[in-house]
Amino acid sequence: MHIATTVSQLATEVSVARSEGKKVALVPTMGALHAGHLSLIAAARKHADFVVVSIFVNPLQFGAGEDFDKYPRTLDADVESLEVVNTDVLFAPSVDDVYPKGSAAKPTKSAGGIGVVYEGAARPGHFDGMLTVVARLFDLVQPDFAVFGQKDAQQLFLIQQMAKADYPALQIVPAPTVREPGGLAMSSRNRYLDAAAHEVAEQLSAALRAGQATAASPSAALESARAFMSKAPEAKLDYIALVAANSFEP
Repeated sequence: MHIATTVSQLATEVSVARSEGKKVALVPTMGALHAGHLSLIAAARKHADFVVVSIFVNPLQFGAGEDFDKYPRTLDADVESLEVVNTDVLFAPSVDDVYPKGSAAKPTKSAGGIGVVYEGAARPGHFDGMLTVVARLFDLVQPDFAVFGQKDAQQLFLIQQMAKADYPALQIVPAPTVREPGGLAMSSRNRYLDAAAHEVAEQLSAALRAGQATAASPSAALESARAFMSKAPEAKLDYIALVAANSFEP
């Protein structure tokens, strides 16, 4: 595996792959890799001959008071994991490499109306910053395929919309959510949880399963999930919604 820390190093690696006629896939991550991330790389390998994984904790998608400073950064361990799954290039840039204005950079993409509801309401500006860095990575790598997990459903929808409008030749590959044995979706942030909090967090996926099992109507499904969550008073429910996959509207 080659490690590129600058834009020029990345461009050289991708150019060589292109000259050899290889299809290129991109797997964007913020590092602190786990089995969920590795499943994205496996999905990329099914579509492309050359896989680029990026590790970049993007400051533009963190709001005031969020966990940018304490977000887990485990580059040495991540490199070991990527070598095991035969990643071709790890792109691990600095903020100044990603954004010409460095730490003074501002979002240049707008997530629109869907970007300010659900997760966007809980984290104002998050999706504008996320789309900005994803677009930047698309511009730098020029991939044929880009793989994103279905765990972040709203994020995936917004990326698909942006790609359809701005990167029509790019195929977005959705990859299934990977879960822990107790049902909790794997996430780099799960390491924040102690045993008690982890047990509470497992109620989230259990509530979704309860809603899924109540298929009489959308309102019944949502009520069933809410009723399940009411049994876990330690958990604060920001939102729960049932949306159309092709529009993200209720």
